[in-house]
This record gives sequence, C-alpha cells and structure tokens, in this order.
Amino acid sequence: MTMIEERPVLAAIVGLGWWGKKMATLVNAGGAEMHFVRGIDPNPDASAFADDLGLQFSSDLSDALNDPQIEAVILATPHSLHQSQIAQAVAAGKHVFCEKPLAMTRRDAEASVALCHEAGLVLGMGHERRFEPPIAEILEAASSGKLGRLLQIESNFSHDKFLNLDPSNWRLNAEQAPAGGMTATGIHLTDLSVKLMGPARDVRVVCENLASSIPQGDTMSAHIRFQNGGSSYVSATLATPFISRFAVFGTLGWIEVRDKAHVESPDGWIVTEGWKDKPITVREVAPAEPVRDNLRAFARAVRGTEEYPITGEDMINNIALLEAIIRSARSGVVEQL
Repeated sequence: MTMIEERPVLAAIVGLGWWGKKMATLVNAGGAEMHFVRGIDPNPDASAFADDLGLQFSSDLSDALNDPQIEAVILATPHSLHQSQIAQAVAAGKHVFCEKPLAMTRRDAEASVALCHEAGLVLGMGHERRFEPPIAEILEAASSGKLGRLLQIESNFSHDKFLNLDPSNWRLNAEQAPAGGMTATGIHLTDLSVKLMGPARDVRVVCENLASSIPQGDTMSAHIRFQNGGSSYVSATLATPFISRFAVFGTLGWIEVRDKAHVESPDGWIVTEGWKDKPITVREVAPAEPVRDNLRAFARAVRGTEEYPITGEDMINNIALLEAIIRSARSGVVEQL
C-alpha cells in the first residue's frame, strides 16, 4: 500500500442523534480505516458528546464542507435532508455516506446517484445488513447458483423502540417516515430483496394502526412481485418486541437467518439451512460489527483500493420500490412500479 492508502479517511459525522453517536463511537474505536474529526448537529447539546470523542463541533454543515482536511461526510440525518445535503457535499468535492433511505422517490435517488457518479465521488449507503456474515453468505450462495432458482423471500425486521419517543421526533412524522417501520427497518429488507431478485414489478401493502398512536401506522407488511418472477414478503412493525428474520428459498436449498439482538448491539445470529437431499441444520454465528464493516468498505472505495459493493443501480431499484410501498400503504391496492 502507498502512504495515502494506509492513512485513514478523515470524515465528518453529520447528525449526532442515536445512530450518529453509534457510528461515531464505533468508527473512532478503530478498524474502520476512517476517523471522525468533526461532528455537526443543530442541537447544541450534542457538543458534549463531540467533546468526549475529540471532535470539532459546530451546527453548520458548511463548516465541514469548507474544511480541506475532510474527505468524506457521513449523513446520519432525517431522510428529508439527504438530497440537499448530498448535493452540497458533492459541490464541495466530498465523498458521501448516507444513512437509509437515500431518498423517498426514484427521481430523487437517480439525481443523487448521478451527481456522485459524474463527480467521481463515492456514494455509500447505510445498508449494514449486507455486511452481516450470514447475510453475506446468502448473497454469495445466490450469486454462485448454490441456491438454484430463487423463488421467494420471507423477512421481518420489527421492534418497539419508537413507542417511547417524544411525539415531536421526526421518526414519528408520517410524512418523513411513512408506512409503519418501512423507512426505519423495512428498507433493509427491500434492499436485500432487490439485490437478490432484481427490480420489483408491483407491491401490495397492509399498513394499520393496531396498538399505538404512531401516525404512520404501527403494523406493516408488503408483498412484492419482481420483474423476473418470484416474490418477497416484508414486515416492518413498530409495536412488537425485536425480531429480525431473513429467509430465502431456492430450488436447491433455503437459508433462514435470525438476529439474536438488534444491530445496535450485535450478539450473533442463528442460521437454519435446508439443502436438497440433506438434513436441516442449525448453527450459530458469532457476533460481528456490520456497521463498522460497511463504513470500512466505503473508506476503501474512497481510497480506490476496492469497489463499493452497493451499486447505484441497487440504490435506485430499492428507492423505486420504497416509493411504490408508500403509495400502496396509503391506497391499500396493488401499486405498479
């Protein structure tokens, strides 16, 4: 490696809420080939956390964009801010890692992907599920043909963490975070679904409020059909204890992965597999830090040593599906993409 490849990517974390703090603490503990030197948040109370981590703190994104030592900005901000913040970062020549979802419409996703591509800048996405070791195994088994023809996906990523949030929190705003838990958790499941099955054809959503006053609904499921055939069931509920389950079924075998704990504090996975003409097996996979590993993959792409594995096409296909899911959650009918 050259000296520039060995040097960690110097970055600013934009948004020091729950998830921004998680990423900042994890990255600056080492192993991500990146280091945060600036923290940006409009809330002055976040300065105490920034001080503890040794970050220069300010409330204005432009402070990071005007800093010549900053190579990349990591956006842990509300979805509604992503497009404008990405545009500002690109204009300043900074690489961008954006928390999910990238956008709320296909058009806005296409615009952000194109901006970064045309500027020769890396766009990373907060889809750490792809970096969980057993999920990475599923992706490899699918791409290698080991699973045979993919037929169906069943998945559920639900929790009740938002029940105690202040009602003013943006995560409980039906315009900013529509369709139950879709933008919080379901977006990870649709990312994996379009990666495995290709672009979606149509979707029907059931979104109800059964157990809370959460304005976007607390119980959501989507049934997705794909252009190349096959289907995916996605559940993202906000009123049940934590569950994370992802299962893919093919003609030669199936794999089910269950998380033992939320990715906030990973505790490993339980993997059940069934292969043609073989007995069903169950095994445990040790904990890992997929959030850090995703950011490390982004840092390596910034350094030019590896391609970032989540492509612009993947990002656009996922947001196109999200847009249709939001429409179907409101209409209750099958929505075409």
